[in-house]
Amino acid sequence: MIIGVPKEIKDHEARVGLVPSGVIALREAGHEVLVETMAGEGSAITDHEYVHAGAGIAQKAAEVWRKADLIVKVKEPQPSEYEYLRPDLILFTYLHLAPLPELTNRLIESQVTGVAYETIREPDGSLPLLTPMSEVAGRMSVQVGAQYLEAPNGGRGVLLGGVPGVAPANVVVLGGGVVGTNAAKIAVGMGAHVTVIDRSLNRLRELDDIFSQEIVTLASNVFTISDALKHADLVIGAVLIPGAAAPKIVRRQMIANMKRGAVVVDVAIDQGGCFETSHATTHTEPIYFVDGVLHYCVSNMPAAVPHTSTFSLTNATFPYLLELANKGLERAVDEHPALREGVNTYKGYVTHAGVAESQGRSWKELARAI
Repeated sequence: MIIGVPKEIKDHEARVGLVPSGVIALREAGHEVLVETMAGEGSAITDHEYVHAGAGIAQKAAEVWRKADLIVKVKEPQPSEYEYLRPDLILFTYLHLAPLPELTNRLIESQVTGVAYETIREPDGSLPLLTPMSEVAGRMSVQVGAQYLEAPNGGRGVLLGGVPGVAPANVVVLGGGVVGTNAAKIAVGMGAHVTVIDRSLNRLRELDDIFSQEIVTLASNVFTISDALKHADLVIGAVLIPGAAAPKIVRRQMIANMKRGAVVVDVAIDQGGCFETSHATTHTEPIYFVDGVLHYCVSNMPAAVPHTSTFSLTNATFPYLLELANKGLERAVDEHPALREGVNTYKGYVTHAGVAESQGRSWKELARAI
């Protein structure tokens, strides 16, 4: 199989879908690897390193897309890449299709097999390819929030950890999963007063054991969220329903009742966001204000730390990539149920219930489509 690695073109996206060690392993397994020139530069990986590992270097993206049997990348195809989609292509990447009906249309029309990192789910319920970037985004969310709380950046002028005699900032984390837990770790480490809100009482018990008396845990409901936001300086949106649109648990009126200059960071924006006032932003234009509240809703946050993110991500994705390459899609999904969960589109069908329900589409179980 020929594995193609195009350069990412989303705004400020400097990650890359495969590192040289992965090239070596694929070559040893009998596959070819074709990397677009400078695809790894943003992650401090040179063309020379790819060549030394055994990859071919293509001068243009079109060559990579045309020759490859399987494309591995980080972010969903951008509109300028739609022309490269074709029926015999396997696309292995973050797709986040729920809020992207146009991309879904293109994948269906072109009959691309789209395998989404974010919906690969192991039998224990874990999301192994979402976890590493959730860790990065969760930790970044507090760093970013602390930066935008500074007055020159539009915030209230609050130091997250306070100082002796002055109270620290109030940080509210909505969701106690991987993103929320990592956000809480950083916020606690910076000295903030941290509240984590989640609908699962069992998860709140686990967090209480992890953090002891360092955080406050609250059961999620409309009143709890509304009341917590009134006092918050920084709110982290960390809500996830795998494959489906994020629920809008923060209503516009809750935002209107917040302090002027407070900051919200919506890490759920890849799946549409969990604030009614959220819309996706970019690293070039990352923020906007609603009712005096600063919104940061960048949909590829980990791209700001591409070296860390690339190696963390490819550590997790490569075993699945190798399985797809060695066995082909049909055999791989038959033998590995987690990969079956990752297939969002196949030969003109939507094959993931969460995507279909979010967009009001019909769908077909993969087993019936193959």
